Amino acid sequence: MKYSLRSFVTALAIVYGTAFLQGLMLVSYPASSTFLKSMRGLSDQQYGLVFLPQLALAVVGAAAGGWLARRLGLRLLLALALLGTGLSQLALAIAGRMPGEWVFPLSAVSAGFTGLAFGLGAAPLNALPALLLPERAQAALVALHTGIGAGLALGPLLVARALEAEHWPWFSLAVALAAGALLIATLLVRLPEPAKNLARAGATRTDSPLGAPVFWGFAAVAVLYSFAEGIFANWSVIYLHEERGVSGMTASLALSAFWAAIAVGRLVSSALLLRVRAVTLWRALPLLMIAACLLLPAVRGATSGIALFALAGLGCSAFFPLTIGLASDRFAASAALVSSALIAALMIGNGLGSFVLGPLREGRSLAVLYAAAAVFPAGALLVGWRLARPAPAQTVT
Repeated sequence: MKYSLRSFVTALAIVYGTAFLQGLMLVSYPASSTFLKSMRGLSDQQYGLVFLPQLALAVVGAAAGGWLARRLGLRLLLALALLGTGLSQLALAIAGRMPGEWVFPLSAVSAGFTGLAFGLGAAPLNALPALLLPERAQAALVALHTGIGAGLALGPLLVARALEAEHWPWFSLAVALAAGALLIATLLVRLPEPAKNLARAGATRTDSPLGAPVFWGFAAVAVLYSFAEGIFANWSVIYLHEERGVSGMTASLALSAFWAAIAVGRLVSSALLLRVRAVTLWRALPLLMIAACLLLPAVRGATSGIALFALAGLGCSAFFPLTIGLASDRFAASAALVSSALIAALMIGNGLGSFVLGPLREGRSLAVLYAAAAVFPAGALLVGWRLARPAPAQTVT
């Protein structure tokens, strides 16, 4: 598909703008955790439970994404993801202003739309960068995930500033308005479709990866990784504020440091990949996650807390995009399906990890649970070590 310069720039702005908004959406609930718990009355169990609808609908959205992409096209699927983003933020904004008994159900609705929007967005967001920039496909995909990371990093700071100004809902309302604007723009532009691109590229295989054991190995790596990511991100503010006595504003800085380190780490990784094999970097990153898990119990104040969550972010940074890239290389003709399935795996681990910590915290400190969480990146490293070998040559079927 040929584009004028204006149409090409508009398409890029929509894709990468949506990625940034998804980052803001994903972090909106954990960044608001102290407000929802201390000022709106959510318990630890309710806070953890809200991640279950997010998990369930993310899996549904990602599982349906490959099928919907073939029937509706990537443009309409991206529009549906933007609609879900807007609805999730409207529900969260309303939750903060309703009577106490409404906070939990509305938070669950918000989390559900968050998961659905993220799941539906997996196929278009992971496929379109390579279709728009086929000569720089790997860099385009890393940049896409960097945009998500930038939203995740900036979100807690914006939420904290809104809380400080006593105008908490403005953050969610602003994200909802931006999602609406991008939704309208998406419906007015042309976007490329993967089938045409694959035909030009001469895809070598059409069978589904879902029957291949190696694919499920990559899915297991994604789940193990996302357990760690979810525990780092969704409980960081609570850990520093409630167990280490750090102020809510400063604790939010630690969450921002985590996501900022992810964004910076992805940029650095894209440069390193010019000289270092992707597999080598993929194997090295879990070591930083393990170190962060083992060191977090030693946190005694704001400085060490921010530094260690930044270390955790560096460990997480490029690991998941590289997982998608390596798996997609194995199943080149099914890249949209692979990315959707791995996003579903990511949300399974993220949601279950965040939920399980609520009940486990009864009688245990988060410091102990963070140390025990080192088993997740260690497991991802062990499974990934077996997977990270050259793929067998594919033949035309």
